[in-house]
Amino acid sequence: MTNDKSIKKYDLEERTARFGEDVLNLCKKIRRDELSRPVIDQLVKCGTSIGANYCEADDAESKADFRHKIGICKKESREAKHFLRMSSVVAPELKVEARILWTEAKELNLIFNAIFKKVRKISN
Repeated sequence: MTNDKSIKKYDLEERTARFGEDVLNLCKKIRRDELSRPVIDQLVKCGTSIGANYCEADDAESKADFRHKIGICKKESREAKHFLRMSSVVAPELKVEARILWTEAKELNLIFNAIFKKVRKISN
C-alpha cells in the first residue's frame, strides 16, 4: 500500500491514481482460479476507472459533461467497494489489505457523491 504523507489528501487526481495502483497491487497477490478470476477482472476495471474518469471530468467540455464523469466516478467507487469485499472471500489472507482499500473506496465514493450533489444543485 502506498502511504506517502507528502501526497495531499485533497489531490483527487493523485489520490485516485494511487488507489488504482494499490488495487492493481492487491490483485497481483490474489491466486487466479475460476472463482477469483471474475472478481479480479471486475476489481481491476472499476478500481482503475475512477482515476481515469476523474481525469476526464477535470478536462470536461461542459458542466453536463463534468457531472456525467463525476457520476461515473461515484458509481465506480461504489462498485470497487463491492469487489473489494468479494476479494476478501476469494483471498481471505488479504482481508486486512482489502479492508484498507475498501475504506479508501468508501471515502472516494463520499467525495464524489458530494461533488455530484453540489454540481446538480448548481445546474438546476
